[in-house]
Amino acid sequence: MRVVFLGTPEFAVPSLRALLSAGENTHYDVRAVITQPDRPAGRGLRLTPPPVKLIAQEGGIPVFQPQRLRRAPEIYEMLRQADPELMVVVAFGQILPADFFQYPRFGTLNIHGSLLPKYRGAAPIAHAILNGEAETGTTIMKIDEGMDTGDILSQRSMRIDSEVTTGELEVVLAQQGAELLIDTIPKYVSGTLSPYSQDNCVASFAPRLQKEQAVINWKQTAYVVHNQIRAFNPWPVASSTLRGQALKVWRSSAPQATVPAGQAGQIRSIDRLGITVECGTSTSLVLTELQLAARNRNRAFDLANGLQLTVGERFGG
Repeated sequence: MRVVFLGTPEFAVPSLRALLSAGENTHYDVRAVITQPDRPAGRGLRLTPPPVKLIAQEGGIPVFQPQRLRRAPEIYEMLRQADPELMVVVAFGQILPADFFQYPRFGTLNIHGSLLPKYRGAAPIAHAILNGEAETGTTIMKIDEGMDTGDILSQRSMRIDSEVTTGELEVVLAQQGAELLIDTIPKYVSGTLSPYSQDNCVASFAPRLQKEQAVINWKQTAYVVHNQIRAFNPWPVASSTLRGQALKVWRSSAPQATVPAGQAGQIRSIDRLGITVECGTSTSLVLTELQLAARNRNRAFDLANGLQLTVGERFGG
């Protein structure tokens, strides 16, 4: 089957690899990969290729990196020549023009990191964690002109661990999505699997994260703060201040109900497990990994020792 693949970040890599290494009974001829342009990254702002581009180059697959699909005649010429039977989109990063859908005989499939219609949008994994969901999963859907509104082909669910971060969950869901894709395509193409429409009445949305969302309000419950810390790891990273310095909060654990012992943000105790902080509504939270401005990430206990923190000092004050 002739395929054109559109994807950009690490989340898309397992799906491309799966298509390239499908078993003998199902061969996918990936004719081209469309991905985002190389971007400056890291401290030196070196021009860095997207992860998907590197995988495509390993396999000798032609790579196209348009700034905008609508303004890239070379993409349309490639599609005419490649004559794809199917297009697969995984975290590509651009909205597909309506005229794209005329090319593949079997349409355009997308892997989305949520159980649609919940969490339509750019950041479904982070928003699921932010909202304290106990379950998530991946969806294979047919792309239409809406935002993640297309008909569903298949879904696979999984539990969300209470300590998992967005970055960690992305790795798991990326692999799950790749496996589901390879399982779904033959059933869909053969007609043994029928798409079904989404229930728009229960849809929710997961817009792109903003840095301002990452600032911790210690007056919220420990459960809310814990979810915030998990959701914003690895980006933009939950933040606060300590002794007037900017502080990133990378990890926390064990939110619990407590007897109030001070103001929100105040340190209740320090031990090898971390720094226990007072939060809102008679709850507390153990911070386990922190990073002061211009310093490396560190265990909270080690940071407390280095700064000689004491019980009663306050975060965000």
